[in-house]
Amino acid sequence: MLRLLKMLEPSLRNRSLWAAGVTLSVMVAVMGFLSQFSENSHAQFGRRGRPFQGMPADRNGVPTWDVDPHFKSDVFTFVRIKYNSYGGWGKWATDFPDAELNFSWRLQQLTSMKVDPNGRIMELTDPELFNFPFIYIIEPGHLSFTDAEVTALRRYLLNGGFLMVDDFWGEAEWINFAEEMKRVFPDREPQELPLEHPIFHCVYDLKEKPQIPSIGVAQHFRGQGITWERDDAREVHYKGIFDDKGRMMALICHNTDLGDGWEREGEDPWYFREFSEKKCYPLGINIIFYAMTH
Repeated sequence: MLRLLKMLEPSLRNRSLWAAGVTLSVMVAVMGFLSQFSENSHAQFGRRGRPFQGMPADRNGVPTWDVDPHFKSDVFTFVRIKYNSYGGWGKWATDFPDAELNFSWRLQQLTSMKVDPNGRIMELTDPELFNFPFIYIIEPGHLSFTDAEVTALRRYLLNGGFLMVDDFWGEAEWINFAEEMKRVFPDREPQELPLEHPIFHCVYDLKEKPQIPSIGVAQHFRGQGITWERDDAREVHYKGIFDDKGRMMALICHNTDLGDGWEREGEDPWYFREFSEKKCYPLGINIIFYAMTH
């Protein structure tokens, strides 16, 4: 029997960036947390090749729900950052929109947090960014920040915001991303998080730092124990960037792909059980809880 998490509704105005603090209370789920929903998973076919103009009217089977009109600003909103990248299509839109639709649904379904069912797409220079405590950048291996974006991201993070970076692989992509973040914080180096760090245990007690392959890689190497997508990406890394008070401002998930575990949860029951259920959603919920309470 599933025991759902219990979280009190958060206010999203944190520290100097948001006027009110975040208060959440958690009761840990002690049994398989998504197993009873396996037959009702969503995002059956993905949305490769669609134009990325905004959240689509077609939710691809993901349920929706109403947000109290009196508290529209007091819900958790998944914010995806749109950025420029070298050579190629907009990598910022990888796994869009099913990753955030599915994740927002699971967060609403499995916790008592109040969650925006749609999420947002924003640029770092959007003045409204400071209304949202959590932002997500995917496939940053070829991203290129403008000077204005560098300034905006530094200000956002130092004033209480939290950045999650996901789905990039190998040394070349790491070097590009690290150089861009060096422009944001010339005096701060990403620090490897040990397995003992609370982000791996604050809601779900993870026994490893999970490496999530894309669904195609997982299916191709099923049963062989291979979860990396290239030879120079065998070791998964979770690194944090911290402010002067020790608050984690950014979580960098390198050589892993949590977004695919959210997006593709409904395409293969085996992939759902092995990666979405056991690793992607537990760690994703941990990350949101940690971000919103620190």
